Amino acid sequence: MRVIPKDKVIFHFNPTNPANYTVEDGETFWVECDDCYSGQITDESVKRPDIDIGIMDCAVGPIAISGAHPGDTLCVEVMAIDLAPQGVMVTSVGLGVLGDHITEPNTKIIPVHDGFAHFSDDIKLPLTPMIGVMGVATKSGEIHCAVPEDHGANMDTKLVRVGSRVYFPVNAEGAGLAVGDMHACMGDGELSGTGIEIAGRMCLRVTVYHDRPIERPVIETADSLYFLASRRTLEESVKVGTEDAVNFLMKKFDLNFPDAYRLMSATCDAQISEVVDDNVTIRITGSTSDCLNERSL
Repeated sequence: MRVIPKDKVIFHFNPTNPANYTVEDGETFWVECDDCYSGQITDESVKRPDIDIGIMDCAVGPIAISGAHPGDTLCVEVMAIDLAPQGVMVTSVGLGVLGDHITEPNTKIIPVHDGFAHFSDDIKLPLTPMIGVMGVATKSGEIHCAVPEDHGANMDTKLVRVGSRVYFPVNAEGAGLAVGDMHACMGDGELSGTGIEIAGRMCLRVTVYHDRPIERPVIETADSLYFLASRRTLEESVKVGTEDAVNFLMKKFDLNFPDAYRLMSATCDAQISEVVDDNVTIRITGSTSDCLNERSL
């Protein structure tokens, strides 16, 4: 199986990035990644202000998918995630929702082995590996990999994990897939500004669909669909995600807007993915027993 190395990266998504790699429609492959700090924090003596912020939050790629054209939908299935033997969490002045409480930067190295992140001698956390940055070329213009938008990127959504399928609108020839920013553990919100940032590799399978257009990322799990939206404020993100969910219900069940709106409100949840990036990312989803669990867009 092909392994895509971590040495060719982008810092911005745009429709003109030349492809660094090409894979076939339906291909399964591995992608190696550094952590979000590009491997700069090697021990607890290195603090966030010591590193080059300019090379943070890059993404490996772009990876062109043969046969992907504008207007198509790209499905990226996460098959496996392998983690490095240690991760890192930093605090720094202003970082995260309580960053005003931080008076000086601090770094914590967290060993990862035997299925756990060993946070301290007394606390070990079951691993919940996920991928923070996954996206495709933008429709137009340049957006930093750290900023989530309709093309994906730094969605920091813990459901981008093994077993999930992530769908993206194809905006440019080949799609321009790029990935990075893996976490060993991360809670909804990423409230301190970081998860357990970690290097490693991910196994992905890509499929191009020509008959199911979407405008923004959608995540499919074994029992639900999640409509993701990223905007400057929580209110804007919720509105966009809600519109996508209602439009899906109107189309799938041949409902008028009022009935689809009611059905969505009776059965769906608004969930927060992250609140610490330039755009806030939310997801609208239904429970395992409602009408959104039929695994179809």
